[in-house]
Amino acid sequence: MIATIDGPAGVGKSSVAKEVARRVDFQLLDTGAMYRALTLAAMRNGVDLQDGDAVIRLARRTGIVLESNRVLLDGHDVTKAIRTSDVTANVRPIADNDAVRMHLVQLQRRLAAGRNMVTEGRDQGTLAFPDAECKVFLVASAETRAERRLIELRQQGEDVTLQDVLRQQNQRDLEDESRKFGRLKPAVDATIIETDGLDLQQVVDRVEQLIRQCIDQESP
Repeated sequence: MIATIDGPAGVGKSSVAKEVARRVDFQLLDTGAMYRALTLAAMRNGVDLQDGDAVIRLARRTGIVLESNRVLLDGHDVTKAIRTSDVTANVRPIADNDAVRMHLVQLQRRLAAGRNMVTEGRDQGTLAFPDAECKVFLVASAETRAERRLIELRQQGEDVTLQDVLRQQNQRDLEDESRKFGRLKPAVDATIIETDGLDLQQVVDRVEQLIRQCIDQESP
């Protein structure tokens, strides 16, 4: 069974998906980490992010492994490195590259095949897994999302302001919503959950309830 969790930047998809997967004993697929890892690989290898052909060649020879709570890039742990502001600021050309997106979507499908999986990202319920049995789309105000992201960045030791985070986030929202392939939008059969005013555990509780309802419906 596949349960998808989609939503915009800073809405808390990763944290919610991680905890929900643990609770329902499903495996976790953090697809955003894949795009970030490939972005980091391009930056480290001096690949021009605007050179679509060079980026897809890099993607096809780069090993990205999601292992428990770690992200491995060609065998090296980059779990923290992919969450920096520099990677965030450079991920757009990777995410907007149709060939790269299809390459990673195919990888996501292979990883999920035959497994119980909670998968999170921006296009999981629409592009990657349109036939998923359970689909969730998280939303929150821009200010709430920016405040959450600011806390995360400062915990990582980055010196950023709320205005910086909000400006970068608004740009990402515009790019995600205008992308031709894999555009950010809720699937027609997704349950939309407004997370403003809810803490992490409250959101997790609601998503877990939805997934367990789907599990019950699928049980013989």
